[in-house]
Amino acid sequence: MARFKVTVNGEVFDVVIEEIGNSPVAPSYTPPAAPGPVVAAPPVPPVVNTARQPAQPAAPAPAPAPAAPAGAGVVTAPMPGNINAVKVSVGDQVKAGDGLVILEAMKMENEITAPVDGVVKEVKVQKGQTVNNGDVLVVIG
Repeated sequence: MARFKVTVNGEVFDVVIEEIGNSPVAPSYTPPAAPGPVVAAPPVPPVVNTARQPAQPAAPAPAPAPAAPAGAGVVTAPMPGNINAVKVSVGDQVKAGDGLVILEAMKMENEITAPVDGVVKEVKVQKGQTVNNGDVLVVIG
């Protein structure tokens, strides 16, 4: 015998299923009980490791990552789709927010915009090309 709690369209059912050899299974139905008050679980105290371990010198803080050069940016496809239009060419000056490429995904046209100001260094796609999520579309430097 197996007992299951099944939710159908937001309604909870308590279902008991009994297996009887090769004969058909006859499910039984028990109406759900009236919902009771919700009780929050008590807070769990933090786990403290009391085992003694030899003291180790603190590791030096990692050096901060070098700042990206002003205007640097690799623009990637945020989702798979087809390139419907390429609005820029190599050498074009763009500002953050300028449209670079029109990407069609699920019958919706999405304008892919420049994340930074700069000059278009490379255009990696062309009209009609299919791209995947993460593919490089345009490089701005």
